Amino acid sequence: MARAPDAVTIVTGGAGFLGSHLCTRLIAGGARVIAIDNLSTGNRANVAHLHATGRFSLIEHDIIMPIEISEDVSAIYNLACPASPPKYQIDPVHTFRTSIDGAHNMLELAKRKTARILQASTSEVYGDPEMSPQPESYFGAVNTYGPRACYDEGKRGAETLFYEYARAHGLETRIARIFNTYGPRMDAQDGRVVSNFVVQALAGDDITVYGTGRQTRSFCYVDDLIDGLIRLMNSDDGINGPVNLGNPREFTVLELAEMVLDKTGSPSRLRFLDALQDDPKQRRPDITLAHTLLGWQPTVSLHDGLDRMIAHFAQAPEQQRATALS
Repeated sequence: MARAPDAVTIVTGGAGFLGSHLCTRLIAGGARVIAIDNLSTGNRANVAHLHATGRFSLIEHDIIMPIEISEDVSAIYNLACPASPPKYQIDPVHTFRTSIDGAHNMLELAKRKTARILQASTSEVYGDPEMSPQPESYFGAVNTYGPRACYDEGKRGAETLFYEYARAHGLETRIARIFNTYGPRMDAQDGRVVSNFVVQALAGDDITVYGTGRQTRSFCYVDDLIDGLIRLMNSDDGINGPVNLGNPREFTVLELAEMVLDKTGSPSRLRFLDALQDDPKQRRPDITLAHTLLGWQPTVSLHDGLDRMIAHFAQAPEQQRATALS
């Protein structure tokens, strides 16, 4: 499908952790980018460096409401939605609507603009999986009636909307199932395990481990994930279903904690708390499809990625600490 040479790329959630990295990479590649963000979890500071390029603008808007863009649009990356349990549980109804109403509004915009659209889905669609690693063909084991359901089921519903729009309207859609991602620009108060451990270790606070710590996660550095998203968006038309994007190397939460303590030289001690409801016991992606169709696989090890993230958080410890306590 031919695109106007001056068409823009839209990134919803563009001032957030993943969105700001995506905007930066797209602009570095020559794109003109409009970020849409309601700033509930995003931060203007994450994209402040992009305004000087002359090819970036930020619209403060909540995508649960429709929006019209006057310019030609070639692509839409739909990343808008809080991704950490403490954030999305603040207003679970709004979280669910962001996934469902937000996806619907962006799909309608894509249809009007004849733009390709990518949905940032999640490994949470697999719930507490009964098989490992998790391939895209696995239907998951999700609790529809629990504290995580607003996010998990919202993302599953958004995938269904993307499927139906592609089938009924011939829309060019892509779906990325994103596994645990970490790196610079994560909010110090994000509440996810990597940022929690790094902030706590740098401050000398106890490292809080929920449950036994033997539950596993697979951690993907943000640069690798952004590369995967762009490859998926630009992929051939033959890719119609979801594609896992994550690092298949598996670590226990305790292994992550010990690694952070070793790298920071922190005197912090481990403090064990009750396990969280519906917290997955194992999470590891099967990335065969991404490797085969996109030629993609992660290149940054957890050891190297943690070094970069710790250096970022250590640059302004007072600011990071204040953010964590706000």
